[in-house]
Amino acid sequence: MLAEQELYGLDIARRLTADGVLLASEGTLYPLLARLRKAGLVDTSWQESVEGPPRRYYALTADGTESLAAFKRTWKPFRDAVDTALQGGVT
Repeated sequence: MLAEQELYGLDIARRLTADGVLLASEGTLYPLLARLRKAGLVDTSWQESVEGPPRRYYALTADGTESLAAFKRTWKPFRDAVDTALQGGVT
């Protein structure tokens, strides 16, 4: 999601909980975002909101973009291996 645009934490949580599978609760998201920030993979900025207090927005850094590209390269082979194993085959 952050590859496309910067997002407010609650917007990220809503998108990830929409299917009820990717994220069980918002309480798990914010520690993850903090770890990504500390690792230099996302930057944050505070923006004023017409709906209340300022909001923290998250955006990918250059390192975050590189990390995402590396993940994408390894995801399909990993997913395929798991699917094969679940079907009782050999990877």
